Amino acid sequence: MPISANDTNRKSWLEVSENSDFPIQNIPFGVFLTKENIVTVGTRIGDYAIDLGALQQLNYFEGIELTDDMFMQDTLNDFISDGKKTWRLVRNRIADIFDKNNPQLQNQPKHRDIVIFNIQDVEMQLPVLIGDYTDFYSSKEHATNVGKMFRDPENALLPNWLHLPVGYHGRSSTIIPSGIPVHRPIGQTLPSGENTPVFGASRSIDFELETAFITTDANVMGEMIPINEAEDYIFGMVLLNDWSARDIQKWEYVPLGPFLAKSFATSISPWIVTMDALEPFRVPGPKQNPSPLPYLQQKGKHSFDIHLEVAIQPENASPTIVSTSNFKYMYWTMNQQLTHHTSNGCRVNSGDMMGSGTISGPTPSSYGSMMELTWGGKNPIVLNDGSQRKFINDNDTVILKGFCKNGQVRIGFGEVSSKLLPPFVRK
Repeated sequence: MPISANDTNRKSWLEVSENSDFPIQNIPFGVFLTKENIVTVGTRIGDYAIDLGALQQLNYFEGIELTDDMFMQDTLNDFISDGKKTWRLVRNRIADIFDKNNPQLQNQPKHRDIVIFNIQDVEMQLPVLIGDYTDFYSSKEHATNVGKMFRDPENALLPNWLHLPVGYHGRSSTIIPSGIPVHRPIGQTLPSGENTPVFGASRSIDFELETAFITTDANVMGEMIPINEAEDYIFGMVLLNDWSARDIQKWEYVPLGPFLAKSFATSISPWIVTMDALEPFRVPGPKQNPSPLPYLQQKGKHSFDIHLEVAIQPENASPTIVSTSNFKYMYWTMNQQLTHHTSNGCRVNSGDMMGSGTISGPTPSSYGSMMELTWGGKNPIVLNDGSQRKFINDNDTVILKGFCKNGQVRIGFGEVSSKLLPPFVRK
């Protein structure tokens, strides 16, 4: 089935600015709350949020097999469960409805009033009920930098790293959408030169520049997804900030890896950009040497040219861009991550989220965390207001953005923006 929604000649009858992340060729999916306190599944074109539940009730999806309440829910899980054919049919239909040459909705002012909202008048929600969250560790540059800082610089990568996508099981209960503030966590740390830990607020809060992919129901327990089928089970991608407490992490991570240093908060962008929308931006990933075992081998273009940036904005000050990177630097692809994840028969469900791991590039300006950018706090960053940062200060807002662009179209993710607050005080 062709992806007609990607037609770069298509224009919308809704106004879309030239540098918008959300032209009619994007059509991401999300969930939002209207001013009338109605939660609905929606999409976005330009600065307009579109109520897909209302469109369905008005029969604009006639001819597509959907359950009656498919878009009148507070998550996308059921829609994602319907699979790739349905995703493509719906996205193509939305593109047709909002095409400037289609008068069907355009000439129905009463319908438009029900369906279309200004983006400023809606409140974005978490788009899916995330049952499980896995965070990978798939940037060779990031893993090498961390290895140099915490282990032998001559053996920065652990022996298994070049043979499999390393990952850990995260905490889905503290995944939040953009705009929700995060409290500085409290935990155990080991002060420098001491033998006894202390309990108190983390002093080394960091961001991690990541993306994540959202899955559909992929397999039954015991079944492995073959590498050449993995992409069929990936619905789309979001931006992800995997907040990290580095001092807590340093003390607790041996021997089992991250725990409380990561589980206090993970922020994601609210619009899921589909793999169909990203199709024009495929690129080859880095050459893998040594060649992976046969079950992880793939040929062709399985990475994506996604420009990424991170800014830090102190309270009452302008933001400073501190990192510019790209998803194409990732050593392990999403297909390899999903195939390896299921290689032991682990079940993957609709709405599960898989984090890429910190995305760092080959140059210092493309590093994806403060730990790397300041090299463990040794080289502070100077912000536009003249202040310095080794890590993130209370009342700083961290803003992640991402977009793809070629000579014909720009497809973006919007942003994930989160403010760091002081530790939670129980009243």
